[in-house]
Amino acid sequence: MKKEKAIVVFSGGQDSTTCLFWALKRFEEVIAVTFDYNQRHKAEIDCAINITQELGIVHHILDMQLLNQLAPNALTRVDIDVTDGEEGELPSTFVPGRNLLFLSFAGVVASQVGAKHIITGVCETDFSGYPDCKDIFIKSLNVTLNLAMDNQFIIHTPLMWINKAETWKLADELGALDFVRTKTLTCYNGIIAEGCGECPACKLRKRGYDDYIKTKVR
Repeated sequence: MKKEKAIVVFSGGQDSTTCLFWALKRFEEVIAVTFDYNQRHKAEIDCAINITQELGIVHHILDMQLLNQLAPNALTRVDIDVTDGEEGELPSTFVPGRNLLFLSFAGVVASQVGAKHIITGVCETDFSGYPDCKDIFIKSLNVTLNLAMDNQFIIHTPLMWINKAETWKLADELGALDFVRTKTLTCYNGIIAEGCGECPACKLRKRGYDDYIKTKVR
């Protein structure tokens, strides 16, 4: 274990919670940072609070409500339907600038607390085409943060090259499979654990879980 501090960008969802357990295995001190951008469901923030309290992790909630004003989409407006993007278009759940801002502010927090490591659950394997989930963006931003703050941050992306079934496998290897399955919120309709079962996030989560469980019983 590195005797260093790490910041986890934390939403209370499957991916960021898996990353939280991943960080807890590797770093002496882990701090979670959640962003309140007046998202569609406040249950997301409540879920993040409950998880960090149960795990005894220092948790910061930062006010990012300006993002809600600037980026109307299905995650910031209840009157916009959650839809997959048509060919060549992004899904209605894409929030322009979200990861750019979140990781930048996570870098500010890291600089204040003396943390060198920033962990995020972005993934280029099972994703919705979001440009700010791509490896090239993360690498570029890592360089930019270091130049902007005269620091040597390392942005870790444990899930970048694995699919949802492999993400469940990682959670299992970390001893957190049931925790992630029952206590996280991935659903676009704000329903914890198994979710609504109908939105794109729930379908992706369930398909990944089912695929992983099949490999366990072989």
